[in-house]
Amino acid sequence: MTMGLNDADEQFLQALEVEVDADIRLNAANTPAEDDLGSPADWLLDPVEAQEEAVELHSLHDAIAVLEGDDEADAGSAISSS
Repeated sequence: MTMGLNDADEQFLQALEVEVDADIRLNAANTPAEDDLGSPADWLLDPVEAQEEAVELHSLHDAIAVLEGDDEADAGSAISSS
């Protein structure tokens, strides 16, 4: 265990990480490419909101990695998710 986390905290963080990873993949799959946005009247999801959600999800993922003691957490990945 890292950073003094007990087993319950470790399990919670692992489950949360799985959910966040799934949300990141879902967000990426449902977000159209910038050059294929079409008419705003046809949008099911505002691309700006999707990008904001992606940033928030990547930030949450990085925070989980830090709590788990993962040295691969990259604070810049949340910004470069476009």
